[in-house]
Amino acid sequence: MSELSGLEIRRLRVSFDGFTAVDGVDLDVRPGDLRFLIGPNGAGKTTLVDAVTGLVKAEGSVLFGGTELLGRSVHTIARSGIGRTFQTATVFEELTVLQNLDIAAGAGRGMLTMLRRRKGVPEPVARALETVGLADLADSPAGTLAHGQKQWLEIGMLLVQDVRLLLLDEPVAGMSHDERQATGELLERISEERTVVVIEHDMDFMRSFARSVSVLHAGKVLSEGTVAEVQADPKVQEVYLGHAAVQDAELMLPEEPEPASGAAAPSAVVQEQEA
Repeated sequence: MSELSGLEIRRLRVSFDGFTAVDGVDLDVRPGDLRFLIGPNGAGKTTLVDAVTGLVKAEGSVLFGGTELLGRSVHTIARSGIGRTFQTATVFEELTVLQNLDIAAGAGRGMLTMLRRRKGVPEPVARALETVGLADLADSPAGTLAHGQKQWLEIGMLLVQDVRLLLLDEPVAGMSHDERQATGELLERISEERTVVVIEHDMDFMRSFARSVSVLHAGKVLSEGTVAEVQADPKVQEVYLGHAAVQDAELMLPEEPEPASGAAAPSAVVQEQEA
């Protein structure tokens, strides 16, 4: 595992046909943080992550581990140790859990190496199976997994690529209470060795697991801090509740999820192979 790295965003701006979706955002995510990005629909959360991963053009600066990301290709950014998930898990459903992870682990290998018969389970794959809690389902087709388990598999596919920054878009959407709890505990374990940024609408999940929170509104950073600090901020209460509520008011969000930014290849694996 490489040394932990943080994310430094300065004056980030993304516009579409005259509409500014991200408007001069400054954001610092310290190494090893478990940062939650929250905000109403249209706040710019997914667009910000799209800019970091090269899916949309942006102005400003995005540094990860001291390396500028803006202007680089999606494939180059992925190879620099940055991985993301989308709101809908994208795995190879016809293949087993183990095969999904093995393909992800081999994204940087040549075709001859990929075709060569493997002896046993590679150590990074075995470790990822244990980390995401799917070791007992290694030989099961990914298509037979429960909703939450598919999300865990997709996270595992990033782990075997030694991703150092994980950007997760609503990872617990549609999960049961037990699955949300298990996912939060998984993210806590992962963030011991990696930096994790989570876009989230589930405020109970955010309150339970966020180490730090950034609130976006109308393309700008409205507030930052701990969960308690953000909840006590009158500006945040105004956005979520429509008036200056009492300090202990719970954050509330619309039920509709933010629109997905588009279909993606499974966990950047295809992107890597095509690079």
